[in-house]
Amino acid sequence: MSKKVIKKVVLAYSGGLDTSVILKWLQEEYGAEVVTFTADLGQGEEVEPARQKAIKHGIKPENVFILDIQEEFVKDYVFPMFRANAIYEGEYLLGTSIARPLIAKKQIEIAKKVGADAVAHGATGKGNDQVRFEIGYLSLNPEIAVIAPWREWDLNSREKLLAYAKEHGIDIDAKHMDKDGNPKISPYSMDANLLHISYEGLHLENPMNEPEESMWLWTNSPEEAPDKAEYITIGYENGDPVSINGEKLSPATLLKTLNEYGNKHGIGRIDIVENRYVGMKARGCYETPGGTIMLKAHRAIESITLDREEAHLKDELMPRYAKLIYNGYWFSPEREMLQAAIDKTQENVNGEVKLKLYKGNVTVVGRDSKNSLYSPAHSTFEEDEVYNQKDAEGFIKLNALRFIIEGEKQPNRAAKYIDNSADSSLSSSESSSNSGKKEKSFKEKLIDFLGIQ
Repeated sequence: MSKKVIKKVVLAYSGGLDTSVILKWLQEEYGAEVVTFTADLGQGEEVEPARQKAIKHGIKPENVFILDIQEEFVKDYVFPMFRANAIYEGEYLLGTSIARPLIAKKQIEIAKKVGADAVAHGATGKGNDQVRFEIGYLSLNPEIAVIAPWREWDLNSREKLLAYAKEHGIDIDAKHMDKDGNPKISPYSMDANLLHISYEGLHLENPMNEPEESMWLWTNSPEEAPDKAEYITIGYENGDPVSINGEKLSPATLLKTLNEYGNKHGIGRIDIVENRYVGMKARGCYETPGGTIMLKAHRAIESITLDREEAHLKDELMPRYAKLIYNGYWFSPEREMLQAAIDKTQENVNGEVKLKLYKGNVTVVGRDSKNSLYSPAHSTFEEDEVYNQKDAEGFIKLNALRFIIEGEKQPNRAAKYIDNSADSSLSSSESSSNSGKKEKSFKEKLIDFLGIQ
């Protein structure tokens, strides 16, 4: 089957091995003009070298786009996701997943600007990212052509990629070279942005292999973290963190600062086996220091500002929301619908949360809000003048009414829970004293227990 004729393609380009090979491959296989887009998402590496690499490999300077989108990333993607307290499969804070729709959006915007008829990405045919990128592209431009090299070429291993790079004069980073200057295989596949860094592959592909300490690039090990706890206070407005220790910060700066605290105290490491959207299980390790702190703090401020049923319904919606993000449906109407409901709940989520950071742990030690629903007068264990404890009797009886009726009409339903052998444990004196008494029915026992007259 012949390839579709492509005149100009926008490539999501990191400047690393994979996308550098893809750049050259697109030029050779499609004969297309390539436009590169490099996103600065706070990954902790210089992005400007990607410009020089692209130009070196024949990309016109005007076709090299490098954008600092850290503030947009945190404000419009990370923060909305954290309003939902989103966690995939109980542990994963979706650090890679939430970056993909923004990258896809920028590629589509650049494609429109330069008149490109295609976009391309470096995701493999086994992973989730191919789905996330392409659903994002097609959600924003249904007419755009998509090129996914990993699904087309036969360079399906690191060895083949390195050989291709060497053959075509593509610069190979030092991490891919041994001491003699020969290509070598990197032990991990990594992806980083301001929210997290991920590790997959090789050593980690055996779920029984403990991650090597040298793998973790951001956080101190909890064992090596400071022996003294540190306290911080995070301020919230409408569900978003806006300050640390009273100092107002921009979204990206705030997350960077929380990352520094988390890295220092060994916070945010996880090792999981997750269920990929494409069907297989995959083992991954993640460092999400600032995000781990944010999640704990956000749930704490919600605990005093959200109504009970509002909070419970929100928790029921969260797994569905997290699944949408993980699977790549950020631009879907169902995600927007859920987001609108979630954001409505955040109107009174204002205040401060005090946290204790110590050796891998984040502990909430205080929370305060002008919108707090916590009423000391009602909650106290001491004498109060606002709560009539006798009111609870009717509340309990009404909630038990259906069981009382069932016990009368369908006594077998409750009888299965009664241990009849318990009678044998009665002492001989108790048996003797009760010998002349008639055994009460279940209904009578239940009425006695509830105190019904």
